[in-house]
Amino acid sequence: MRETETGDTSVLTTLFGHNAWATLKLLDFCAGLNDAQLDATAIGGFGSIRDTLQHIVGAEVSYVERVNGKLPAKPLAPNQFPPFEVLKDAVRWAGDELLQLALSARNDTSVRQRPPRQRIEYKLASLMVQALSHSTEHRTQISAIITQLGMEPPDMSGWQYMEEIGELQEFGEEPERT
Repeated sequence: MRETETGDTSVLTTLFGHNAWATLKLLDFCAGLNDAQLDATAIGGFGSIRDTLQHIVGAEVSYVERVNGKLPAKPLAPNQFPPFEVLKDAVRWAGDELLQLALSARNDTSVRQRPPRQRIEYKLASLMVQALSHSTEHRTQISAIITQLGMEPPDMSGWQYMEEIGELQEFGEEPERT
């Protein structure tokens, strides 16, 4: 657990840890799909599974780049679906970078975008909200497509996360008091 001047950061660490873990879990599952399944879509979604995966990862990379200009060691090509390992590396990189940005965000920390992006300014903390909600929304859309394909999507819940990282402890039932 890391401490800063403002106190315990475990909540932010867990939120961003879960976000990266869930996307990695989904990427692992989708790596086993065939091309037809990766190209499947659903009404109300972003697009195909393949397009949505690339969109999720590309967005997380872009959030970091908007703030500090950094890009992962293997940048994502905009119009080409990269190998799953490249996507996973980008998720791990972006997850670490987003966490560091979240830890550094203060009430008055702003992001001012410069060309070639639209010239706008917003709070860094609000961008972190966007990062988490955006990924969750699109992972849910992909899960719906997987379900429509007749498969069970991976469990990306907070409960599953707690179990897999060893934070969920089961106890036997309480004995009945007489």
